[in-house]
Amino acid sequence: MEASMKTYFILSAIGKDRPGIVADVSEVIYECGGNIEDSSMSLLRNNFALLLLFSTEREEVNQKLSAGLKRLEWEKKLTVFFSPIPLEEAHPKAKEPTDRFEITTSGIDHAGIVYKVCRLLADRGVNIVDMETHRVASAESGTPLFEMDIRIDVPRSMSEQGLREDFHHLADELVIDLVLKRK
Repeated sequence: MEASMKTYFILSAIGKDRPGIVADVSEVIYECGGNIEDSSMSLLRNNFALLLLFSTEREEVNQKLSAGLKRLEWEKKLTVFFSPIPLEEAHPKAKEPTDRFEITTSGIDHAGIVYKVCRLLADRGVNIVDMETHRVASAESGTPLFEMDIRIDVPRSMSEQGLREDFHHLADELVIDLVLKRK
């Protein structure tokens, strides 16, 4: 008997926060013989978002998966997207060696902070691995403050000093504190 081949899927689901969203989505995956391999989940104000990568060894699972997720959309008011992904994307090959850094920013909230920091990273070939942002009110004045934490992989071939200088200039331009630390 031939060993069955794993197929991989990526899935996102978003809905108004309530207990049971993860249980509902993971139940459909489980019923389709799926195994969740990687996930990221977050509460964004009153909305819960999850992103999952899962595998299954069952064949012809698309129709059952699609029907189960459609049922969740109707019954549980979730917005769900899923797509098969190729094996190469589920198990990416090693790229150029990198070092992990963390960027923390804070300052008075204004449009363009996320864009300009992320554009600087993209233009230099730096990959964002994880990012969280929060808008909070200053304890003293109530002024809206913006905080952003980003984990990045910096190619070892890149000048760390050059990157630090670029961030220093950007922090001045945006009038924010921006700290780059090696993890």
